Order: sequence, then structure tokens, then C-alpha cells
Amino acid sequence: MFHPSLFKGMNVVVTGAGRGIGLEVARLFLDCGAHVLLHAGRSSQGEMPDFLQAAVEEARAHIVYGDFLTDQGIEDVVRRADSLFEHVDVLINNAGTMVGRFPAAELTDDQYETVVQLNQTSVVEITRGLLPQLRRAAQGAIVNTVSISALTGGSAGSAIYSASKAFVATYSKALARELAPDGIRVNCVSPGTITTDFHERYSSAEKLEATRKSIPLQRLGTPEDCAPAYLFLASSALSGYITGQVLEVNGGQLIC
Repeated sequence: MFHPSLFKGMNVVVTGAGRGIGLEVARLFLDCGAHVLLHAGRSSQGEMPDFLQAAVEEARAHIVYGDFLTDQGIEDVVRRADSLFEHVDVLINNAGTMVGRFPAAELTDDQYETVVQLNQTSVVEITRGLLPQLRRAAQGAIVNTVSISALTGGSAGSAIYSASKAFVATYSKALARELAPDGIRVNCVSPGTITTDFHERYSSAEKLEATRKSIPLQRLGTPEDCAPAYLFLASSALSGYITGQVLEVNGGQLIC
């Protein structure tokens, strides 16, 4: 898919890489020669995939666990990156989740603050913490995960999650302008409906089937469908003149 030396010798940080899209993104970066720091939200992630186990043993992959609901979790990722790398070439801000479906009239302050912290504030804080490392790279890149719901508003109970993703999209565009003089590009990948445990938790089988029928390509997406977009946007060779953009990956869902 990509040349095995596309990111050779480069240092990459991927948050939310314990499973799903983030794990697949990390796998592709490793396949392309990068050194990768993977952040996972919980320490009990089950058995480590063979590719990751091999990369850890070769000291090409490193794992840090941290809860982004706490300052300590974010600090641990930044501190580990500082200890491993002289600079960071690519930051993938992928961590985040819906937390739950909360009707507007029933949303509590705690629920609101949790969704915003995980999906919005953590992106700002991780980016701020790693900017010194990114500025030391020859050509830095940041790729943030947003969502199709940032444009559509999502479905019932997802208003704050959708709004937090819209924040990240706008933040990324502003950051792209601000960091351009430093040679740092900032873009987003916006997945549509992807078959990960996210939708196993937050969507019913009936809702997913109705969504599938509405998609022109007549199928839901997979992490394998999404991950190449991150590498494309991270590579100065492939997208060196692209910044401040949101790449939609949804099988045509938005044109319906």
C-alpha cells in the first residue's frame, strides 16, 4: 500500500491506539519504518497483537497507558515522548469517545465535562505539550480525528460529542494557519460509520443496518478503510501542500 520506508526513521505519536482505527494507524506507520509511541486509555487491553509485540521487542514501538480524564494521563504521554524522541515528526490525535448517549434535557454537568475533556480538551493539551517536539522536526504534521457527526450533528443523544468534534475541526484549521510558518501541517480525518466497538456500544444493530443501506458503497467502513488517510496526510511527500483540511472517509454517506 505504502512504501516500507515512507516514514523510515521518523517518530510518531498516536493517541487512542489501543484498538480500532488508532491501532490500525499505528500498524501502518510501523510497516512504513516509523518509531511509534502508542497511547492506550486502559492497561487491560487484552492480548497484544503479534505485529505490536514484535515491534515492541525490536524497540520500534512503545506503549504508554493514560486516562485523558486526568492531567496525569496527558502528562505521561508527553513525558514519555520527551524521553524517547529528540523530536516528533507526526502527532495523531485519535483518542476520544462518545461516552454515552445523553438527551439534552437529561445531560448532567459531569457528563458534559467528561465528553468535552476526552474529545476536545485532551486534543488541545496533547498538542500543546508536544509542540516543542514537533517544531524540532524538519516537516511536522498533526492529524486529528473528527467525525462525520461534526457536519451532520449526529443522531439523538450525541449533541455534545458531535459539537466537540466540530470544535476539533475548527481548531485544526486555525492551528494550520498558526503553525504554517513552523513548517507544521495540520489536517483532520473524519470517519463515517466504522465497524469498531464504538458502534457496538453506542448504536443498535437496526440503526447500523439502516445506515448501511443509505451509504452509496452499501457497506459500513472498517479501520483498514480509514487508516491510509492518516498516513497520506502525515506524509510530506504525498500531501506536502495540504493543510487545514478535513478528509471525509465515509463511503459517500455525506452525498446522500
